[in-house]
Amino acid sequence: MKIEHIAIWVQDLEEVKEFYIKYFEMKCGEKYTNTKKNFSSCFLSFEGSSTRIEIMHKPDITDLGGEHSISFGLTHFSISVGSKRKVDKLTEQLRIDGYKIVGEPRTTGDGFYESVIEDSEGNWVEITE
Repeated sequence: MKIEHIAIWVQDLEEVKEFYIKYFEMKCGEKYTNTKKNFSSCFLSFEGSSTRIEIMHKPDITDLGGEHSISFGLTHFSISVGSKRKVDKLTEQLRIDGYKIVGEPRTTGDGFYESVIEDSEGNWVEITE
């Protein structure tokens, strides 16, 4: 068994797609649109990996609100970039580009070297070595 994909509701499909393409070198499949349901989505994937992220948009989806770190549900997902240096470099580039750094690069108690950032819509992404 494996995780095939995770799905995220987004407000701006194109902006989120460009975020993951630019910072995480993801590829985007063909955009799917269902005009009857006023729904659109696309799958993002990494070169050589079958695990994907589906980003979905529907205008009537609303924000549940609340403080991110203390709500139930998916808290974050993690993307491995291959080295501590790459974690540091990508975190700094995201900071320069104006994205929120939720957790500075560090080695956690369970041994991961990581940082935590917010994507273009506030979803938490853990960047690991």
